[in-house]
Amino acid sequence: MSYIIKAIIPIIIGLVVISGMLKGVKVYECFVEGAKDGINICIKIMPYLLAMIMAVTVFRSSMAMAYFIKLVKPFVNVIGLPPELVPLAMIKPLSGSGAMGIFAETLKKYGADSYIGLVGSIMMGSTETIFYTITVYYGAVNIRKIRHTLIAAVFADITAIIMAVISAKFIY
Repeated sequence: MSYIIKAIIPIIIGLVVISGMLKGVKVYECFVEGAKDGINICIKIMPYLLAMIMAVTVFRSSMAMAYFIKLVKPFVNVIGLPPELVPLAMIKPLSGSGAMGIFAETLKKYGADSYIGLVGSIMMGSTETIFYTITVYYGAVNIRKIRHTLIAAVFADITAIIMAVISAKFIY
């Protein structure tokens, strides 16, 4: 059974190639055209990605994070979020890799089986890199006005954080 599981992707690729050949499609030429389109999209979204990476770097390097943690600490206590996870909650919407670094540090310090580790794990799995996603996907299709997307995404992340606390309390 493990051989079949390991072979699923090559089998699917083979089926797509065979299906295309049976229908008379020039499979290789279509693949090359798709690769060209992919490169064009990468070139198109590069300025948006660069701006987002720069913004995240500036935010993390400045003292803005420390000030923000002090500001929101009373509010996070109300919902039961451990203050140690505020940096994770703040960085995750901006940067998935930054959040992974903070999450790894949190697990090293408190352990994966601790309440803080459990809430952090649920947060990592249930929240989204909002600004990165908006930047990449909206930038790829040249949408300049994000309208209500940001508000809805922030509320979804807040809901995910609250549910992470509730779920962890239920489990722990």
